[in-house]
Amino acid sequence: QIQLVESGGGSVQPGGSLRLSCEVSGNTRSGYCLAWFRQAAGKEREGVAAIHSSGGQTHYADSVKGRFVISRDIAKNTLYLQMNSLKSEDAGLYYCAADRGLCSNRWFQPNNFPTWGQGTQVTVSS
Repeated sequence: QIQLVESGGGSVQPGGSLRLSCEVSGNTRSGYCLAWFRQAAGKEREGVAAIHSSGGQTHYADSVKGRFVISRDIAKNTLYLQMNSLKSEDAGLYYCAADRGLCSNRWFQPNNFPTWGQGTQVTVSS
C-alpha cells in the first residue's frame, strides 16, 4: 500500500499561481496513476489532471488545459500540480489520489482511485 499527503494550498489572487505537492510513501515499486482532484463547496469532486508515475503520460480536464501542469519527481517521490492563471472557479479542496497501473480512460472519476490524501485548501480572491 501507499500513502499520500498533500501540501501547498493557500490563498491567491485571480491570475496568480500556486504549486501543490503530494508526498507519496510506501511501496511504489509498481506503476501508479497519480491524479489531482478538487471539490468546491456544495459541488461534486472532479478530476483535474493525472500522470503515470513512471511513464509520465498526462491527462487534463478541459477546464485547466493550458493553465495547469501536472508533474512528478521520481527521486523525491513527490507529485506536483503547478496552477497558473488561477480563476475564482478553481477554488476548492484539492486532493491527490493513486490507482495501481496505468491511468484508466475514466481516470477523472474519483471512484476509480482507492488511495487518497487528506486534501489541501485553495482559495482564489481579490
